[in-house]
Amino acid sequence: MARQHPEEPTLAELTIEEVKAMGKQGLAHPSTKPVLTGGVIGAVAGAILPVVSWPVGLFAGAAIALYSRVKR
Repeated sequence: MARQHPEEPTLAELTIEEVKAMGKQGLAHPSTKPVLTGGVIGAVAGAILPVVSWPVGLFAGAAIALYSRVKR
């Protein structure tokens, strides 16, 4: 299935560019702190919930925060 607007970047392309920029700029990048905060919140939730371990919570929290930053 072809994309309707092939000139627009995909969500995966946007996310990769955002992660690269965060890696280059470190804490100076505006997305770094919210993504780290999301990871910490996810890790705490994973430690509290008996079904999920803290690494899974960390990844999920960071992924949700990154998705919300990229989707803007």
